[in-house]
Amino acid sequence: MTQLSRRALLAAPALLAGTAALAQTRWQMATPYPDGNFHTRNIREFTADIEQATGGRLTIQVHSNASLLPMPQIKRGVQTGQVQMGEILLTAYANEDPFFDADAVPFLVPDLAGARRLAGLQRPYIEARFARQGVSLLYTVAWPAAGFYTQVPVASLDVFKGSRFRTFSPMTNRFAALIEASPVLVQQAELAQAFATGICNAMVTSAQTGVDTSAWDYARVFTPAGFSMTKNAVMISRRALEGLPPADRESVLAAARRAEDRGWGYAREAEESTQRRLAERGMTIGTLPPEVVAGLNRISATMTEEWIQKAGEDGRKLVNALKAG
Repeated sequence: MTQLSRRALLAAPALLAGTAALAQTRWQMATPYPDGNFHTRNIREFTADIEQATGGRLTIQVHSNASLLPMPQIKRGVQTGQVQMGEILLTAYANEDPFFDADAVPFLVPDLAGARRLAGLQRPYIEARFARQGVSLLYTVAWPAAGFYTQVPVASLDVFKGSRFRTFSPMTNRFAALIEASPVLVQQAELAQAFATGICNAMVTSAQTGVDTSAWDYARVFTPAGFSMTKNAVMISRRALEGLPPADRESVLAAARRAEDRGWGYAREAEESTQRRLAERGMTIGTLPPEVVAGLNRISATMTEEWIQKAGEDGRKLVNALKAG
């Protein structure tokens, strides 16, 4: 046996070990939402799609319902490599950058079609900001339109004066101030307890969140309002993505494109089914009187201009592009 052959033989176990390690790449993904939520269902289909497309070379363990990291820590977890992938409510990170908050401006878009158009306009700005943080955006999917959860019908905006209003972002904090309510930051997983103990007694969020948290146990009225259609963002560590073989990297990106299309479809389905579920469980489905709508539109105009002032020239470009249709 030649010296070269002996070296090749000695190196073989290490090469095989490296190949095995590559074949068994296992990532961790954190999401704050429960398994029954359509976002989480979409993620599980997304990760299964990746596993199939890569022939099992890449598998992803999904930690749902904030079981690994709470919402405020997920983005940082992806940036530091604590997890390779994560899902966040984009607006919850608006303190980092106002562009994370564009979809939370009340009544900026009228429906999910408008929300998806906004997502397309917003994406380049989000990608640029993520890139500076070592993170890549995989896809975004909106929540169904948000409405109000109260103990009495929303006959006027006075219903909210002095209320303990659950918030989840700077934008909802500002809205609470404009309706003369006291903002209380509460994560989704803690909603039922917060209402039961009187920490909060009103909020604005989607019917999906109401179903996820059994809102019929703590609120009496859900009033659809088309308030906002905030988005979840699914992100990946750029280092982890770039560390994949090119074919597997493309498999991840292709699966993300499919997940985005599928997720927006799920959002449309959820908008109808979850509101129906709230009614079936005994909640009153309210309507907004014209004077309330007019008051909310005035608040929207104020908050839109305030957002533009924070976001700067790029913010005005975004809003103008959206209004241009």
